[in-house]
Amino acid sequence: MNLTDYWANKLFDFQFRAATLSKPTGWWWALFTVAPTAAGGGTEATGGSYARVSIAPSDTNWYSTQGGTSGNSSGTTQATSNAVVLTFPTPTASWGEINGAGLFDAATVGNLCFWLDFAIAGIDPITVNAGEGAIYLPAGAASISFGA
Repeated sequence: MNLTDYWANKLFDFQFRAATLSKPTGWWWALFTVAPTAAGGGTEATGGSYARVSIAPSDTNWYSTQGGTSGNSSGTTQATSNAVVLTFPTPTASWGEINGAGLFDAATVGNLCFWLDFAIAGIDPITVNAGEGAIYLPAGAASISFGA
């Protein structure tokens, strides 16, 4: 996943300027039928029991950069990923063709902080129809990197 312009600007102002920054109380994964970009945008899936999936900031929910769930990050990957399975609700209506994902700082509305365009990442779109099983991401599948 990539930083959005919004989140990059927040981090720069916090690290190099006088702005303060509070850690979000939670992170929410979202699915998009039109992928977002660094500028934000995109079209989030809707209807049919769709809802963002919450994952709180904690050592048990996110891997450190060296891949463990205890202790501070000390690896060289400059990346983290989910340490727990992320399960979206079972669709009761079609969500359409999912072409991207994002990480928000709120359950609804909020700010898109990280984005992923499946086409750029080489991931095939996922068509979600009513009555299909829940969409889930296994532990380690949702990677966020600050490195090149």
